[in-house]
Amino acid sequence: MKAWLFAGQGAQRPGMGEALFDRFPEFVTTADRILGESVRALCLDDPDGRLNRTRWTQPALYVVNALASAEALAEGPGPDLLAGHSLGEYNALLTAGCFDFETGLRIVRRRGELMGEADGGAMLAVVGLTPDAVRALLDRCGAADVDLANLNTATQVVVSGPAESVRAVRTAVRATPGARCVPLVTSGAFHSRHMRPAQERFAAFLDTVEFRPPRIPVIANVTGRPYPADRVADLLARQIAAPVRWHETLRELLRRGVTEAREFGPRPMLRPMWESVLAEPEAVQQPQPQREPGPVEARVPASPARVPAAVSVHAAVPGDATAPAAPEPELVRDPAAARLGSAEFRQDHGVRYAYLAGSMFRGVSSVELVARLGRAGLRGYFGAGGLDLGTVEKALTELARTPGLDGRYGVNLLHDLTRPGAEDALTDLLLRHDVRHVEAAAFTTVTPAIVRYRFTGAHRAADGAPVAVRTLVAKCSRPEVAAHFMAPPAEELLRRLVSEGLLTPSEADAARGLPVAQDICVEGDSAGHTDGGVSLALVPTTAALAERLTARHGYARRLRVGACGGLGTPEAVAAAFVLGADFVVTGSVNQCSPQAGTSDAVKDLLAAVDVQDTAYAPAGDLFELGSRVQVVRKGTLFAARANKLYQLYRGHGGLDDLDQATRTWLERDCLRAPLDQAWKQTCAHYRDTGRVHELERAERDPRHRMALLFKSYFARTNRAAQEGDPAERANYQVHCGPAAGAFNRCVRGTALEPWPERHVERIADLLMTGAARVLGERLAAYAGTAPGDVPHHS
Repeated sequence: MKAWLFAGQGAQRPGMGEALFDRFPEFVTTADRILGESVRALCLDDPDGRLNRTRWTQPALYVVNALASAEALAEGPGPDLLAGHSLGEYNALLTAGCFDFETGLRIVRRRGELMGEADGGAMLAVVGLTPDAVRALLDRCGAADVDLANLNTATQVVVSGPAESVRAVRTAVRATPGARCVPLVTSGAFHSRHMRPAQERFAAFLDTVEFRPPRIPVIANVTGRPYPADRVADLLARQIAAPVRWHETLRELLRRGVTEAREFGPRPMLRPMWESVLAEPEAVQQPQPQREPGPVEARVPASPARVPAAVSVHAAVPGDATAPAAPEPELVRDPAAARLGSAEFRQDHGVRYAYLAGSMFRGVSSVELVARLGRAGLRGYFGAGGLDLGTVEKALTELARTPGLDGRYGVNLLHDLTRPGAEDALTDLLLRHDVRHVEAAAFTTVTPAIVRYRFTGAHRAADGAPVAVRTLVAKCSRPEVAAHFMAPPAEELLRRLVSEGLLTPSEADAARGLPVAQDICVEGDSAGHTDGGVSLALVPTTAALAERLTARHGYARRLRVGACGGLGTPEAVAAAFVLGADFVVTGSVNQCSPQAGTSDAVKDLLAAVDVQDTAYAPAGDLFELGSRVQVVRKGTLFAARANKLYQLYRGHGGLDDLDQATRTWLERDCLRAPLDQAWKQTCAHYRDTGRVHELERAERDPRHRMALLFKSYFARTNRAAQEGDPAERANYQVHCGPAAGAFNRCVRGTALEPWPERHVERIADLLMTGAARVLGERLAAYAGTAPGDVPHHS
């Protein structure tokens, strides 16, 4: 595969493009008209030294790069993938067809104007230190207002911030053995938090531009992943104040099988970076199908009594929604693992194991993750929580079109106390797309939306038995909540739904003979929202409750109870089945897989955690209520800072009550902006999401205003982690339970120790086949049975 790389600001030189202007006169004429002067003269003669002024550098370089790529397209085939460094990203998007030449030049001209207005900032290239070492150096020299702006290679980083602070960093670098630095000629602190005012103005300008989806994948500077079709404007605006993740971009190209890279730009700046990544010992080469030991083979020697299942693994290209589906693993199934849990559950859900991969917030359980599980005969739930309806609809469309799934995918329906209308809107979307499987989470009672989803399409069979065509797995951490889902819907609720035309009389009639949820998943101490429940107590208690309610309501089929939380080893999964679980649901372990929709930085963090490296913090969505989430503690200060915010909220009546030292801490470490600016951004978010009433309440109640401002920290830290923003590493909010640390210990020294090898179906096979082995061995030791015999439910 071939990639084209476009250089950005810094590659300009007098005389650039000389051989191109005569070949494309129509482009030159357009550029002259938009710029109001001769682009040829600007590039060749450099009048008044303007070529090194941001306002003129950016449009001039865009034009020259555009002419060079037009020449290349005229001479031969185009690229398979595209990427551009900072400004160069606009040429990548132009080549991908997101806009035409003229539109791109107008955008770049405005970008150059806004960035050229920035002053008082400086940038410094640091060579010979890793990003983590540079961060440590910034901490040592007290440069809290300096950000990592460009992560170019493993040992080349550009920092950006106020000129005085950057000078202090320069002194510190020169005193560091093996490191050197080069000041960059810029007028502002580009790609840092100090550019956020320019970012906001640029975002308003981009709202007037219509973008087309990329025809060729373009790797975004902000995320190190391909541009989604509907986020071009958003990512371009954020790029001004976000770091350029170029090293990650180049590694992503390698992961996608790129073997040839062609650079476009007046100076050879990007080619050396590409070659440095190729030379890295761990550089990922083009995936080749190969036969490898299965996860259990890698960890446990085969015994004469029982040979664990072998797995043929074909490495898929991570995150490539545009590439053909990679060959799925050819699984030699372990019959014992396939007998664990409820056979009826496996039949109803169409899966080969009594095993589900639970949803993770904001699409961390991604389309790719869910699709890969489905093609492997398993089910995962797309993480719709926290996403707008447009993004969810796009995911549903993609899943419906993915070959080989046969309906083996589900979607999360998350209860939101602060936005009750969102639940109804998502239910409308799920029914419109005929989604047949839903995981309900964070519900404290049965809502109309849940009942409507579950029983749309319900009917009575020829023998009069009630039948529901949709499955609902309800996550519950309390028996009294589980009891609501185990019962049929309340009669009053059914009558209301029928009167509003949301259920038909026949659907309501069938609902009267069925539980709201056939499957209840008992949520122990888990990632994200948690009551800190103990599975050892909750699972058998809820299983006994299910037996009683099955008999009380006279159900023809028994209620099923599953377990989730803490399932990071085969032993833990085996224990869940011994406790009486009909199925298991995993979570944290899947977040550290190539298919998870989060950043490599988070996956690196997760791959290093141990069982004790999590902590509890306030939940951003239920901040005022004191609800808690479980998050990664190691390598991030989020938990400590979030808990301090909650203490401030509990102990003060408003922002005006805070002392100056606390306000300074808030602005510097949490909000990353002055309080007034942070409040403006918060207001814009609530207006954009249709919650003006929250702002009206904040005007009357200073404490509510403080809560809304503090909650913006939770939204930003979640997003920063998912996108891998290196400037916000200390603030990463990563939902995670101790299962991740247990899994890391389990796979240490095996083929699954590196997270790029932890494909989600391999995790499932390891846990389930390992659980079958553990149970077989324990039964053989304690009861004298054959090692292959394991308990199962009918």
